[in-house]
Amino acid sequence: MSILPIFIPHAGCPHQCIFCNQRAISGQKTAALAGAKAQIARWLTWLRPDVRHEAAFYGGSFTGLPMELQERLLALTDELLRQGAIGSVRLSTRPDYIDEERLALLKEHQVRLVELGVQSLDDAVLQAAGRGHSAGQVYHAHALLRQFGLQTGVQLMVGLPLQDWRSVRRTAELAAELRPDVARIYPVLVVKDTPLAVQYAAGSYVPLTLEEAVAQSAYVYERLTAAGVKVIRIGLQPDEELCAPGNIIAGPFHPSMGELVKSRALRSQLTPQLQSLADSGVRAAELRCPARLQSKLRGLKSCNLQYWRQMLPQLTLKITSCEGEEIELCPSAVPLSR
Repeated sequence: MSILPIFIPHAGCPHQCIFCNQRAISGQKTAALAGAKAQIARWLTWLRPDVRHEAAFYGGSFTGLPMELQERLLALTDELLRQGAIGSVRLSTRPDYIDEERLALLKEHQVRLVELGVQSLDDAVLQAAGRGHSAGQVYHAHALLRQFGLQTGVQLMVGLPLQDWRSVRRTAELAAELRPDVARIYPVLVVKDTPLAVQYAAGSYVPLTLEEAVAQSAYVYERLTAAGVKVIRIGLQPDEELCAPGNIIAGPFHPSMGELVKSRALRSQLTPQLQSLADSGVRAAELRCPARLQSKLRGLKSCNLQYWRQMLPQLTLKITSCEGEEIELCPSAVPLSR
C-alpha cells in the first residue's frame, strides 16, 4: 500500500496557531484545485494502480474549504477510485469544522478516515496555542465521525505553552478513551515567522529539551498503544522545507524522533521488571529480542543498556537475539509487549 499525498497548504484554515508559519492568503483556496490536479498527474506517471493505495489530502483543514471546492477536489479522487488507481481517501481537518452536512459529503465521496488536529484536550492550553476550538468540540466531532461510520485519527502535541506534565498525562488518557483508529504525536518546534518565535525571542516561551520531548511523547505513545490506537507518526517529517537553514529556531528536533520515543517506551516498560529481578536477588539477566526490535531495545548509542547498568549495577544484563516475535526477560521468561 502507498499513500498518494495531495497537499493543499493551509487552505481552509483562517486561524493563526502560535506554532504555525503558514497563513491563509488571497487566491490560495482556488490554487488548491490546480495544485491538486498537478500533483495527481505527477503521481500517476509512476504509481501502479492498486486498490490498496490511498489518496490523502494534507496540509490544510479540508472541511473548512467552501463546499463547492471540497466537491471539486473530491471529484478528483472519485476519478482515481473509478479507475482503480486507489481504494480509499483520507483527509485532515479541525474539530470545529465537522458537522452533519460536511460528513454527508465525505461519505458520498468514499472518504474512509478523517484526522482531527486536536493538539491538546486541555482548554487552557488550546487557548494559549490560539487553536480557536475547545476540547468539547473535539469530543463532539469525534462522536459525529463515528456516527457516520468514518474511521478517526487524532493529532497531539507536547511542549505547547501552559502544557505541563499533568496536562500531557490528562490529554493522553482522554485521547486513549476516545479510541481513535490512528494517532500522530508532534513535539512543538519553534519555527521562524510564527507567534511562538516572538514569544521565544522575548523569553516568555521555553521549548522542551530533547530529553523532555522524548519522555512526554513516550508517555502519550504508551497510553495510546495500550488502548489499541495505532500511532502512525511521531515527530515532524524532516523534509527540505522544515530543515531549510534557519527555519527551526529552537526546540526538540531530531530526524529519528519516532525511534527515540519507541525506544524510551520499551525502557519504561522493562525497567520495573528488571528492578523486580534485582530486588529479588537475581544477579544476571538476559533480554532475548527479535532482530526487528534490537535497535529500539538498546536505544540510540545503547542508551537504554547504559541506563539499566547505571540504575542496577548489581544486575549483569545482556541482550541476545531470538527467533520469536516477543521480547523475553530471562530467567523469568516473561513475555513482553511488542
